[in-house]
Amino acid sequence: MTPDAGDALTALTRQVRELGRRLDRLEARAGQAHAQLAEQRQALAEVEAFLEIAPRAQELLDELTRRLFDEMLGDVESTLTQAIREILGQERQARTRRSVKDGRLAIEFYIESPEGEEDIRRGQGGSVCNIVSAGLRLIALSQLDQARHRPFLVLDEGDCWLKPDLVPRFMDLVARTARALGIQVLVISHHPMDLFALKADRIFGLTPSRERGVDLECLLEHGRKTQRQQREQGTARGLQLVEH
Repeated sequence: MTPDAGDALTALTRQVRELGRRLDRLEARAGQAHAQLAEQRQALAEVEAFLEIAPRAQELLDELTRRLFDEMLGDVESTLTQAIREILGQERQARTRRSVKDGRLAIEFYIESPEGEEDIRRGQGGSVCNIVSAGLRLIALSQLDQARHRPFLVLDEGDCWLKPDLVPRFMDLVARTARALGIQVLVISHHPMDLFALKADRIFGLTPSRERGVDLECLLEHGRKTQRQQREQGTARGLQLVEH
């Protein structure tokens, strides 16, 4: 073999070895690509399977949501009905209608009585509206996280449409519910103080003052008149505080 032929053979051998190493690397990459492709196909199959059951799963979720919501509204209806009957002493039931408006769920309250359906805003001269309004506020407040929301409720003239003889029943129910739920309630009313004397923990009165514009004084505490109230023996109107 001539020197030139030997050199050519040596170069060719090196090229073959280099090609072999490159082939090994390509085979390794091909193996990795094949494994990745298998994983992607598996993931795709799982996604396709999920997409197949997704509509049904959404239907079941919607149905569960509706059932839970109906159950919750059923409890609200029952609670408000009990309050209306206890305060008014009449066979009336709180009812709700559900509808979707602009993509949002809407709830309409109404009253069902032996005479037929009543507008909750005008039923019994507005008394029903007072009861339902206070009840819904207490229910809503009881559902909040007390770690983030103070359990405090203000009822500003929440008894405005109630007849005087119904106010003690209304306040008794508010006080009992508030204590049971651990909620502090401030009631602002123009009804006579005597209607709240046995229900409120403290009663405050507002009186005009030339120096300060208005004075706020505690007139009754835990059923007992304060010294100022004992002296005046007047009829105080203003703030009634139910404090838990």
